Amino acid sequence: MINTSIASPSTSSPCQIHFLACQSHGPNKFVIPCHPLFRVMQAKRKLKICPLKASFWDSLRPGFLKNNNTAQVVEQPPTLEGEEAEPLEQEVLLLETTQPDGAVEQIIFSSGGDVDVYDLQGLCDKVGWPRRPPSKVAQALKNSYMVATLHSIKKSSDAELGDQKQLIGMARATSDHAFNATIWDVLVDPSYQGQGLGKALVEQLIRALLQRDIGNITLFADNQVVDFYRNLGFEADPEGIKGMFWYPRY
Repeated sequence: MINTSIASPSTSSPCQIHFLACQSHGPNKFVIPCHPLFRVMQAKRKLKICPLKASFWDSLRPGFLKNNNTAQVVEQPPTLEGEEAEPLEQEVLLLETTQPDGAVEQIIFSSGGDVDVYDLQGLCDKVGWPRRPPSKVAQALKNSYMVATLHSIKKSSDAELGDQKQLIGMARATSDHAFNATIWDVLVDPSYQGQGLGKALVEQLIRALLQRDIGNITLFADNQVVDFYRNLGFEADPEGIKGMFWYPRY
């Protein structure tokens, strides 16, 4: 699998803006996790199976109904006054494998992931990203609209050893909470690449954003991962739209 890292404006890599024209590729199936370590979800959270289908973009995008070359805007029920619309948090079991010694490893996607800054720093080191101040990383996570994670949970056959949980992937999105979202910092532990987990991470993040009626999704990608995102339905410079950047000139 191609390295799924996305260069953010804090890196020196050249960037391009990519707008979403999303269509699913392949009928991936997911099952609901039932691991005892999962925290009890609040009543407003939803845990559900999210099988990807070829028409998942059309089926999950309630804000627009396409009819030939026209688009009808469909108003959603307004949020009650004083009620804050929070992203729906979901946890999905993406992969489960049994080791020769009987241990079971589960790969869990979460759209409301709690990320330890130093665990994230270690993951960034593994993919070769430059170090960033932990305080600023923590602030970026706090101010993100949605933080999605992949965790490996290893359940030992020896109950006395307990379970081991490790952060192996992350992506986050900023948003105006109404129309637009931008995906940042997509990364997967190199030792877990090549299993389709990067694709599943981005697809599940898109799904979570669409369920919040965020219909315009963008991201910035290094040249070497453009094909990876193109295969997920992203388009470079659609209709001649260009990403433009302003930097301080000292």
